[in-house]
Amino acid sequence: MDQVMKRDERCRGAGRPQPEFLPMSMREARKLGISQFDVILISGDAYVDHPSFGTALIGRVLWEAGYTVGVIAQPDWHGPDDLTALGRPRLFFSVSSGSVDSMVNHYTPNKKRRSEDVYSPGGRPNRPDRATIVYAQQVHALFPETPLLLGGIEASLRRFAHYDYWSDSIRQSILADAPADLVVYGMGEQQIVAIADRLNTGESIGEIMDIAGTTVKMAPKTWRATDPGDAVVIPSYTEVAGDKRVYAEAFRLHALEQNPITGRRVVQPHSKTVIIQNPPALPLSTEALDRIYALPFTRKAHPSYTTKVPALEPVRFSVTSHRGCFGSCSFCALTHHQGRIIQSRSVSSIVDEVTRMTRMKGWKGIVQDVGGPSANMYGLSCPRWWTLGPCADRACSPDCLSLTVSHQQQVEMLSALRAVPGVRKVFISSGVRYDLVLADHSTYLQDLVRHHVSGHLKIAPEHFVDSVTARMHKPGRAIFETFQRAYDKTVRETGLRQYLLPYLMSGHPGCTVGDMIEMARYIEDHHLYTEQVQDFTPTPMSVSTCMYATGLDPFTMKPVHVPTGREKQIQRAFLRYRDPANETMVREGLAQTKREDLIGSGPKCLLPDHRAGKMIGFRRP
Repeated sequence: MDQVMKRDERCRGAGRPQPEFLPMSMREARKLGISQFDVILISGDAYVDHPSFGTALIGRVLWEAGYTVGVIAQPDWHGPDDLTALGRPRLFFSVSSGSVDSMVNHYTPNKKRRSEDVYSPGGRPNRPDRATIVYAQQVHALFPETPLLLGGIEASLRRFAHYDYWSDSIRQSILADAPADLVVYGMGEQQIVAIADRLNTGESIGEIMDIAGTTVKMAPKTWRATDPGDAVVIPSYTEVAGDKRVYAEAFRLHALEQNPITGRRVVQPHSKTVIIQNPPALPLSTEALDRIYALPFTRKAHPSYTTKVPALEPVRFSVTSHRGCFGSCSFCALTHHQGRIIQSRSVSSIVDEVTRMTRMKGWKGIVQDVGGPSANMYGLSCPRWWTLGPCADRACSPDCLSLTVSHQQQVEMLSALRAVPGVRKVFISSGVRYDLVLADHSTYLQDLVRHHVSGHLKIAPEHFVDSVTARMHKPGRAIFETFQRAYDKTVRETGLRQYLLPYLMSGHPGCTVGDMIEMARYIEDHHLYTEQVQDFTPTPMSVSTCMYATGLDPFTMKPVHVPTGREKQIQRAFLRYRDPANETMVREGLAQTKREDLIGSGPKCLLPDHRAGKMIGFRRP
C-alpha cells in the first residue's frame, strides 16, 4: 500500500493534480485535458465526493496513483446512452451497486418495496435490483473486450454461492452470474491500484489471478490442469444448493480462511466455472490510511445534481478513525469485508482532517461522528494480529489477556479534536461496545458522557435473553445492566440530561416467541426507549444468515430454531407491543405461549383487557 501514492511516468495521469470532482462527463474531462479515461467507475449511488462513499474513495486513490478516473453514477440501464457517455476506458471498468447491497436498499425485512433511496438525489429510487449484475451485463454487451471488475459490498459478500433472502434460494457466486473478470472484495484500495498497475504494464486481465483481496474464475478444465493443491476446496454450488448441511459446512470452511496473514485460497466449483478466492488483502498501515484520508475530498455531492443526496447530510462532517471490527456479531458480515484487525489512523491525521473541515462552507462547529464500525475500537490492538492474524478458534473479547482494551489513544484523539479552533462539539454517533467500556477502568466513560454524547448514547444489546445474545455473539444481559448502572451514575454526577438508545432485534435465529415476550417484559419493567428496533434480515455471508438458511450453527452443526413467516411477524410486533396496531399479533403470541397472564391491568401486563368495550390497563409509552 505504501506504493499507492507513488507512480512513475508510465502512468498516463502521472503528475496530474486532483480535480475538484472526479469527471462525470466528457465536457469535464476535456477541461482537464483528458480524451480517454484510464478507469471508469460505475456506481448505483449518486456520486458524492466524501470518504464515506466508496466511489469517491477508490476514485481519489486511483487518481493519486497516477490514473485518470471517470464516474458514471446511477446510469439508466434500459439503454446504452449513459454507459457509453464516457467512452471506453484504457484499462478497465469497475462496477459497484453502491454503498449498500441493492436488495437491502430496495426492500424492508418484510420484503416490501421501499419508497426512498437515501443514496439518490432527492431520495428517489434510481437503480435496478441486483444492480451489480445488471450493470455488468450491460457494460459487457457494449464493451466486450474491455476488462470488467466488480467491487463494493454487494459483490464482496456474494463472492461464494450464498443464500438470497429475497428469492429464498441459494444463488451462485456473483462472479458466475455476471460477465466480469474478477471481484475486488473488502476495502479495495490496494487491490484496485495493483490491478491498474499490472494492466498498465501490459499484462492481460486473464493473467491477473493472484492479487490478495480478489476473487477470480477459471474454466473447470483450466483449474484441473493448474491446481497446485494448496487451496481449500469447499463443496460446489450444486452441492450446497441441494443440501443444507453441506451449505453450512461450506460456510464454515470459507469463514475459517478469512485471515489476511494465514488464510489460504478458497475454491468453489460451479457448473460452468470455478470460483477462486485469494486470501484477504493485508491490513493497511497507519501511514497508508493517513495518506488516503488526506486526499482532497470536497464532502459535497457532484454539482450536476439539483437536489440533495440525503445520505450525505448525516455524515458530511464525520470522520472515519479506523477500520475493522473484532466484535464478530453473528448477523454482521463485516468480518468478511473489513476483517477483524483494527486499522487506526494517527491522531495528527484525524486532527488535520477536522481542521480542513472547519474551513469548509456549511461548517457549524460540530463534528457529527468520529468512529468506525464500533467507535471505541480505535487504537485497540493485539500483538498476534500482525504475525498470525486473529485467532481462528475464538473471537476477540475483553477477557483475552492479549487484547489491548485501553481507550487512552481515543481519549487523546478526542481531546485534541476538542481543542481545534472552530470546533464546538465532537460527537460519537456510530455507537460504542459497552463491554469494552467496562473493561477499561480509566476516565473514558466520564469523558464520553461529558463531551461526546448528543442526548442519546447508541449501544446495541440487540436482546435481553442470554440464549439469544449467545447466538448473536453479543454480551449478555448482566453486562448490559452493569454498563447501564455505570452510565446512569456518570450521567447523574455530571448533571446532564442523557439517555441510552439501545438497538434491539427480533426474528434472529435461535429466538422464539417466548424470548420476545421476555424481551418485551424487560423493556416494560425497565422503562427502556425502543425507537431503534429492527427485524432480522438475512444478508449474504453472515453467520446468522447461514443459520437462517440451514437451521444449523455452521461451527457446531447443532440445530437452531429459525423463526419464519407468521412467527417472524409476531416476534416483530413484540418490539413495539405498546402500539395498538400490533395488539392482534401480540395477543396471538401470548396465546401461543400460554402467557395470557400478561393481559390485564396488573403492573406486569403487556396488553389491556377488554371488558364491556373498555380498555383497562393500557399504558401509553
